[in-house]
Amino acid sequence: MSKRDYYETLGIAKGANADEIKKAYRRKAKELHPDRNADNPKSKGLFKEANEAYEILKDNEESSL
Repeated sequence: MSKRDYYETLGIAKGANADEIKKAYRRKAKELHPDRNADNPKSKGLFKEANEAYEILKDNEESSL
């Protein structure tokens, strides 16, 4: 799996605040969840990528406070 820009993965602008990051993650997680996309074999990888992006961006927001 190739690494993309975390902001691009969640579909938000660079410099988004913590609330925007959280909302974008929840939207993407709901959209990409493997249980909702059983017919799409790529959904599991995309879901993991969104989780990774959220964890990294969330930690960066918390450390900058």
